[in-house]
Order: sequence, then C-alpha cells, then structure tokens
Amino acid sequence: MADRRIIVAITGATGSVYGVRILEALAGVPDVESHLVISAAGLLNAATELEMPRADIESLADVVHSDKNIGASIASGSFKTDGMIVAPCSMKTLAAIATGFADTLVARSADVVLKERRRLTLVTRETPLNLVHLRNMVTVTEMGGVIFPPVPSFYAKLESLDAMVEQTVGRILDLFDIDTGQVRRWRGIKSSNR
Repeated sequence: MADRRIIVAITGATGSVYGVRILEALAGVPDVESHLVISAAGLLNAATELEMPRADIESLADVVHSDKNIGASIASGSFKTDGMIVAPCSMKTLAAIATGFADTLVARSADVVLKERRRLTLVTRETPLNLVHLRNMVTVTEMGGVIFPPVPSFYAKLESLDAMVEQTVGRILDLFDIDTGQVRRWRGIKSSNR
C-alpha cells in the first residue's frame, strides 16, 4: 500500500494536458498512488487536444475508476486520500461540486474530499467568467477548496508553452507538499536602490 493517495480527475474543459502531466509527475514520486477518473467530455478533449487514446492516459495512473462507478473506493470518506486535483475543471464540474450535485464519480469524489476536509484543487478553465462561474468558485473556496486557474508565471521567464504547463503542474503539486523540481521559484528582486 502506498503512503499517499491522490485522486486526479480530467473533465471536459480545454487543457487536458494539465491532468496528463500531473499523472506523469506523480508516476515519478515514490509512495504516491494516483487514482484517475476521466469524464466522457474529458476523454473527448484529450483525444482532440493531445491525440491520446483512453488506454494511454489510463496507463499513467496506478488505479483507474469509471466516472459512472459511484460505488468506487474514492466515493467513500473511509477510503483515505490526501485529496483530489481536477485538471482541467470544466464549469459544469465546478457547478456540480459547488452545489453538491454528486451524480458522477468526479463530483462525488470531490464532495467526499470536501466533507473530509482534505485538499481539493480545481484547475478551472474558462474565460471570460460569468457571475455564476465566479459565485461557484467562491462557494467552493468557502468550503475549503482551492481554485487554481492555470495562469502563466511571467516572472519565471518561461520560454515555451510546455515550460508554462510544467511550471503550473509543479505549483499545483506544491499544494500537496510534492516538489517535483519543475518550479522556477521566485528569488526576489535585487535592487540597487536602498
């Protein structure tokens, strides 16, 4: 048995690369067991954006659950995890989590993580945001979740889109006390003005 378990969900927003890269990063961390759930729309986006079939994505995880399996281990608070990352998180999934509408395993697992006071991180992907999106983000934040839009770290002077994705993945995993060595950390500004 692994010392730590982290649930990774990939939903139907653009940015399936974030979920895939998180799984790849977790695969390199000893004693962390990854549990994957992909929604139907998440599979469609991964196939479109990354040209990755389901089997290739699922092979990156230690354990794979069907989004339709409400009876899965991760649907119960008695199954111990360190938390959950939804990357990317669609506005539909955000709404389900914010309102407790746990009709899928993704939403039910997030509900469990919140009720057990574990770490829930939603990598929300939408722009611009309407008032319902913003209110749902506030609601999840008030329940203890973390809203983490994948905003580029311009101070890191990243040279490519791939480097921006890696920086974001590293920062997300920082929230779970996992340092993958991917983050270009802020070192402060050296000023000659005193």
